[in-house]
Amino acid sequence: MTFSPSAPRPAAHLERAPVHLSSLVKRPVVDRGDRSLGRLSDVIVRLRGADYPVVTGLVVGVGGRELFVPVEQVAALDAEGLVELESARLDLRPFERREGEVLLRADVLGHRLIDVGEARLVRAQDVELAERDGQWLLSGVDTHRPHRLLGIFGDRSAGHACRDWKAFEPLIGHSRSALVRRPTARIRRLRPAEIADLLEDASRDEEREILGDVRQDPELEADVFEELEEDRASRLLNARTDEEIAAVLARMRADDAADAIDDLRQGRRRTVLELLPAGQRAKVLTLMGFNPDSAGGLMGMDFLALPPDTPASEAEAAVRRASRLQPEALTSVYTVDEDGRLLGWVRLVTILQSDPAVRLGEVSEADPVRVGPDTDLVDVALLMADYNLITLPVVDDEGVLLGVITVDDVLEATLPEDWRRREVAPPPDAHRSAEAGSTTGVGGITGVGGITEAGGTTGVDGTADAGSATGLEEREEPSP
Repeated sequence: MTFSPSAPRPAAHLERAPVHLSSLVKRPVVDRGDRSLGRLSDVIVRLRGADYPVVTGLVVGVGGRELFVPVEQVAALDAEGLVELESARLDLRPFERREGEVLLRADVLGHRLIDVGEARLVRAQDVELAERDGQWLLSGVDTHRPHRLLGIFGDRSAGHACRDWKAFEPLIGHSRSALVRRPTARIRRLRPAEIADLLEDASRDEEREILGDVRQDPELEADVFEELEEDRASRLLNARTDEEIAAVLARMRADDAADAIDDLRQGRRRTVLELLPAGQRAKVLTLMGFNPDSAGGLMGMDFLALPPDTPASEAEAAVRRASRLQPEALTSVYTVDEDGRLLGWVRLVTILQSDPAVRLGEVSEADPVRVGPDTDLVDVALLMADYNLITLPVVDDEGVLLGVITVDDVLEATLPEDWRRREVAPPPDAHRSAEAGSTTGVGGITGVGGITEAGGTTGVDGTADAGSATGLEEREEPSP
């Protein structure tokens, strides 16, 4: 697609062939008289939150200098590599990147991005530019490695399979542009376990940027640290201040927080513990007294326990109010006496299916399967498997309910240490989501995109012609 000032500009609604960065980089930059001015070094885009980044200019190498050329001075760009300017008048001052600007060749091409749909890191082999409504936009990314002979015997831009830019989260590594990207970071659409997997595969620079995005949501950050392998979580936490560590641990489940404190350098443990809220500190100290591979070390101290005479309607309301409890722990509600001794348990589904007026004691199972805090991991796993349990209560010698073990804790404790590095089979319909955002339109762009209740108890919680100087032109600030 080529146009010049002497010819009428095509109507904005007409579809035009997209342009790929690989066909432009290092190509001659010419004026309308076809005189060579230099070579294209890079393309500059400005980030616009959740919208497509807009091209604001070019970086052109002229006589050993890199100069800025505003996009308004660009007369033509096309898929054949033509880069034509309206005139040979250039600003001679060296190019300086400004806040929010991204250089496609330096920052994106060849760098890894997060494929949000597939929750994995991929490399940008090429990027696609499309013109829409008079603006050049960064519209797509090609993550497929080109055949090594393609650039020798054929057109490098042939066979592109670009996907929508909005399907990715870039890892640019430029602090001034990161501030613009973080409020709308797509990574926060991912599950904590998926983000943890990304961190396990990330380089130190990528890791730092991912954590910078996640840190904008403290609850998500805590959930991600719960999913990380202990060695990585320990390294990342030890790189923070005591106050920052405590802020993360205060939002984590007490059992995971206890494990994290155990992995801190010994000289920091007491200080971090003292910075925790009183309720969380009490639970963490209790858990740190048990062997990590025992029932006491595995249990969580957040659970819902109610008196046996609680109506089912009140129990249901208590579950709704227990928004900070681990969802897995809420699959069962326990009945206890006034001293906190375990009397029975009832599945949540049973409560939902019961008459609102029925008492928990009437629908609960008496004499539930339970273990002591010193029961080892193997016995815990066998009991949960034999009785098909999702949760398993832990009691002391007097039968007082201390905590609850959930099946996910047992699975994590029994899986191999390197389990997170194994490639997980994709779901059978994964190809559908990949196909849905696999290409970008030509000219048209589409987006992808422990509680106590009713008396019960619970556990403790920045010019020149081609050869003749013609003066300087100011580089204007981009409009917001």
